[in-house]
Amino acid sequence: MPALLNLEKVEVRYGGIRAVKGIDLTVNEGEMACIVGANGAGKTTTLKAVAGLLEPAAGSITYAGKSIAGVRSFALVRQGLALVPEGRGVFGQLTVAENLAMGAYVRDDEHAVAEDRERMLGLFPRLKERYQQSAGTMSGGEQQMLAIARALMSRPRLLLLDEPSMGLAPLIVEKIFETIAAVARTGVTILLVEQNARMALETCQRAYVMESGEITLTGPARDLLDNPQVRAAYLGE
Repeated sequence: MPALLNLEKVEVRYGGIRAVKGIDLTVNEGEMACIVGANGAGKTTTLKAVAGLLEPAAGSITYAGKSIAGVRSFALVRQGLALVPEGRGVFGQLTVAENLAMGAYVRDDEHAVAEDRERMLGLFPRLKERYQQSAGTMSGGEQQMLAIARALMSRPRLLLLDEPSMGLAPLIVEKIFETIAAVARTGVTILLVEQNARMALETCQRAYVMESGEITLTGPARDLLDNPQVRAAYLGE
């Protein structure tokens, strides 16, 4: 499989602090990959650099064969790269319908947008029930479903997910991950950042372990699931 996303020696700084310290990372077309690690490891910072919210201090980020380091996030959405941010980031004052419409703002194919909207309501039946409800009045799990659906309305080729399980009950987490896997089966490439290491490693194909701004382990996700170091540090064993 060809690489859709490739990071080489990427470094991201906050002032004098090196939050990401020269990492290499690859996600192939059609693959579901994850970055796992503790709080403060640099996972979210890495996603923000890929999504155009932070500019790398060094290194290269290539997406679909083109350099995107420093390209603004709104331009990347038009190129098929969408981010579901940590904390969901739905528009609380807007309804579910309006949030989905915001996700399709880069598109002008109205008929296809309407088809995708129906597909999202089929993928997330709860959103159909809440269609005219303000997003801010919904539960955390419902807001997470909406955030994913909104991102998918842009028809992304690469979907970045930042901590989709954060703050959710175990049953809801299971449902969210089932849906993410279903999205991956449609051909969308996914890079997932997740503290729930077990769920991420069980769902993804490739995994990266990040510690203190560096990638310390990488390989097939199932192999890392059986790695004693990973099991001790992240699976509570």
